[in-house]
Amino acid sequence: MGTLGRAIYTVGKWIRGTGQAMDRVGSTIQGGLRVEEQLSRHRTIMNIFEKEPRIHKDVFVAPSAAVIGDVEIGHGSSIWYGSILRGDVNSIHIGSGTNIQDNSLVHVSKANISGKVLPTIIGSNVTIGHSAVLHACIVEDEAFVGMGATLLDGVVVEKHSMVGAGSLVKQNTRIPSGEVWVGNPAKFLRKLTKEEMEFIAQSATNYINLAQVHAAENSKTFDEIELEKKLRKKFAHKDEEYDSMLGVVREIPPELILPDNILPNKAPKAVANAH
Repeated sequence: MGTLGRAIYTVGKWIRGTGQAMDRVGSTIQGGLRVEEQLSRHRTIMNIFEKEPRIHKDVFVAPSAAVIGDVEIGHGSSIWYGSILRGDVNSIHIGSGTNIQDNSLVHVSKANISGKVLPTIIGSNVTIGHSAVLHACIVEDEAFVGMGATLLDGVVVEKHSMVGAGSLVKQNTRIPSGEVWVGNPAKFLRKLTKEEMEFIAQSATNYINLAQVHAAENSKTFDEIELEKKLRKKFAHKDEEYDSMLGVVREIPPELILPDNILPNKAPKAVANAH
């Protein structure tokens, strides 16, 4: 840093210090009526040393989620509110069209006792339910992990299989394709039906559509949000029967129209390739 750079840095430091001092004086004058705003240090996307997340441009990562380190996420996937993906001592790979639902945790192991490297690999069109914990495991394409389930190191959930809500799958367990496992510890319950396999595929499609809506909402500016509030208040007391008697036609602003892809019976159906 040259002489000019040091001078600019020093002036900036003085200005910031003056601002902080003025804020303290103002807070003291306001007394118990003051409102203090705390700076949040949360970062949705964060490197860890040289390890940097690689996220496709159309992935939805909720503002309160955290994607950290060596994490790769394919197109159309979604990481929902409060979820944490921590790829620090190993890597996390997530395919396309997969949803990691709210408050879930995905982590890794550097290696197990025998020295086997244990990243976490989640395939495409997978549904991971709310508050699930996945640790150094593999979940193959179009599998389903229920809410609150825990998958420990070395677990493999094969394609078109399901782990029931709240289940604990012990280390190195392999769940064969087409089976439902439940319990603590999780054990085989029965075979998946054709309808359940179709549900797993449709669940992934539903979340792809829903993620687009949340991404759009989170990207709105303050002015856009305030405009929608005014429009909703204006149209809140709309009475179609009364309007029709008066011959009045009120067009709903496009800002207030719910997208077709999340309306009941309008969401596109998944192509069922599970047999």
